[in-house]
Amino acid sequence: MQTITVSGNLGKDPELRQTQGGDDVLGFSVGVKQGWGDKASTNWYRCNVWGKRARTLKDFLFKGVKVVVQGELQIGSYEGKPQFDIRVNEVEFMSRAEQNGVSKGGQKQSRYQDDLDDSVPF
Repeated sequence: MQTITVSGNLGKDPELRQTQGGDDVLGFSVGVKQGWGDKASTNWYRCNVWGKRARTLKDFLFKGVKVVVQGELQIGSYEGKPQFDIRVNEVEFMSRAEQNGVSKGGQKQSRYQDDLDDSVPF
C-alpha cells in the first residue's frame, strides 16, 4: 500500500453518490501546484471518502477550500496521461469554505493553525 499526503484546493464542489451495494462515496478533486513562474503546473488528485464520513464531509467541502488529504494512492492512466486516485483516510481543513462570498459556519480549522500565535514570523 502506498500512502500519500497532499495539500491543495478543491477544484469543484464534491459529489456524493452511492454504490450498487448502498455505500456512500464522496468524490472530489484536489489541485496541487508545483513549480513557479513559466514552469508552474498543477497535478490533480481524485479523492474518495467512504461511509459515514462521506455524508458528514459533504456539508463542509466546497470549491476553493484548501485541504490536506492523506490516504492510499493508486496510479493509473487514461489516454496516456497519469491518473492519481486517493482513497482518503484523513482530511484537514486549512481554510474556510466560502460560497458567493459568504463564509460557511461551523467548519473545522486546521489543528496546526490553533497552535500558532502572533509571534511566529511566517
